[in-house]
Amino acid sequence: MQATSELKVFNNPNPNRDYTIRIKIPEFTCLCPVTGQPDFATLNLEYVPNNTCVELKSLKLYVWSYRDQGAYHEAVTNQILEDLVTKLTPRYMRLTARFNVRGGLYTTVVAEHRQKGWQAPNPVRLP
Repeated sequence: MQATSELKVFNNPNPNRDYTIRIKIPEFTCLCPVTGQPDFATLNLEYVPNNTCVELKSLKLYVWSYRDQGAYHEAVTNQILEDLVTKLTPRYMRLTARFNVRGGLYTTVVAEHRQKGWQAPNPVRLP
């Protein structure tokens, strides 16, 4: 399983600050490797960039490139995460893939990457 579209990046405009980018991708599709039927999912990508950020049009085309590929939910989620981590080298990244019901079962796969030595800042609690 390999994406056929290249991910592109741009320089992080604020590399000295930890901040979170959240991207919701509601139209992910791939094929069931057993039946060949389409599987649909919503992907939620969250990451703390390091030196680069993902360019959104290239991300859209990259995600679309899975449309005709057979893939298990667990495999495709981890492959997408790995490709993004390889290209972006983020401080932190989480990909949550929420697949639509198939045969009465919902599948959600969560895969994470944490840069060695990086720790999330303490959250601010407002009254």
